[in-house]
Formats: sequence, structure tokens, C-alpha cells
Amino acid sequence: QVQLVESGGDSVQAGVSLRLSCVASGGTFSRFTMGWFRQAPGKEREFVAGITWSAVVNYADSVKGRFTISRDNARNMVFLQMNSLKSEDTAVYYCAAQTGRVISVRTGESYDYWGQGTQVTVAS
Repeated sequence: QVQLVESGGDSVQAGVSLRLSCVASGGTFSRFTMGWFRQAPGKEREFVAGITWSAVVNYADSVKGRFTISRDNARNMVFLQMNSLKSEDTAVYYCAAQTGRVISVRTGESYDYWGQGTQVTVAS
């Protein structure tokens, strides 16, 4: 059983930066594909960024160039550095783990475990 706990969400003004963190417990973290997803009120959950066990990264077009995903296998952690935040980035952000063979980094259904989410609110 894998548990994921996110942190770092906050209410901020547009243009600033935030860094989200997710710590995993259980399993062999270094073998996981990790992803960040978000869900805004009244909208479907959407892919934000993903990083495979071999550190190949993938981003949604809406965040490319502003957000950076990274991982620290020694600490069982994955991060999402978010720069130049916009009001449209407001959402609950979820960390997710794909523990088997990589199926799809961008598809939520490919992930086995999810965190509880952390709220990011960006005021324009």
C-alpha cells in the first residue's frame, strides 16, 4: 500500500511562485512514475505534469515553461515548482503514483494511488 501526502498549497497573487511537495510511503518509490493532476471547481480533473522512474518529464501545454516537476528518490518525494502563477491555475492539486509498468503518464486512470490534494488559489 502506498500513501501520498501533498503539501505547499496556498492562496497567492498572480505572478508569484509556489512549490508543491508530495511524500510517498510504502513501495519502492524510485520505480514509480509520479504525476501531478489538478481539479478546478466545476471542471474535470486534468493532467499537469508527470515524471517517470527514469526522470523523463511530461507537461500539459497550459503549464509548459512555467511549471517544473522533479523528484528526490532518496527522500521519496516529488515536487512541482510553479512559477508565474495565473488565476486559471486555481485548483486542488493531487499527487499520484503509478507503481507498475508505465502505461500513460498523462492519463489519470493509469495511476494506482492518489494523495488527498492541496489547494492552490491564485488571485488576479
